[in-house]
Amino acid sequence: MKVRFLPAAEIEFIKELAYYSKTRPGSAAKFEASVEAAAHMAMRHPQGGAPSYKETRTFRVKGFPFSLVYRASVHEVLVIAIAPHSKEPNYWASRVDA
Repeated sequence: MKVRFLPAAEIEFIKELAYYSKTRPGSAAKFEASVEAAAHMAMRHPQGGAPSYKETRTFRVKGFPFSLVYRASVHEVLVIAIAPHSKEPNYWASRVDA
């Protein structure tokens, strides 16, 4: 099984890495490691995340106000969003329908 990011989720990830690099030195590496850990948990335990919109699931990004939103299949974990907790819930829903 592999992990694949939707382009929009990858952009969110890169944007937040840049933010943490600029505003909180040292936090970018921790954020990256926490996102990778959440993705690894999704890969190891595809049904382990909290159920969410349209058969997606979420794992919290430890230490940061984000959740990794994903959908698992037999072959991959598709990351739908790196969702900030401060944003409108399910703002990423159109990505699932596409």
